[in-house]
Amino acid sequence: MAKKKWIRKAIRRPGALRAAAKRAGALKNGISKSWLRAKAKAKGRIGKQARLAITLGKLPRRGRARARKRR
Repeated sequence: MAKKKWIRKAIRRPGALRAAAKRAGALKNGISKSWLRAKAKAKGRIGKQARLAITLGKLPRRGRARARKRR
């Protein structure tokens, strides 16, 4: 069985990737996909964060859909 709450444990520094994108000017309506792909090829912390962001972008957004229906 898969580990529970692996996403919560994987996100060590919430907002760090968004702050880096803002400093680079890649933040308009969310983080630019091209900037994210370029950073995903890099080594280090930003590279890991970018790869995780790409992976999480592929997952279904169940929690958000449920929250909207409750309102």
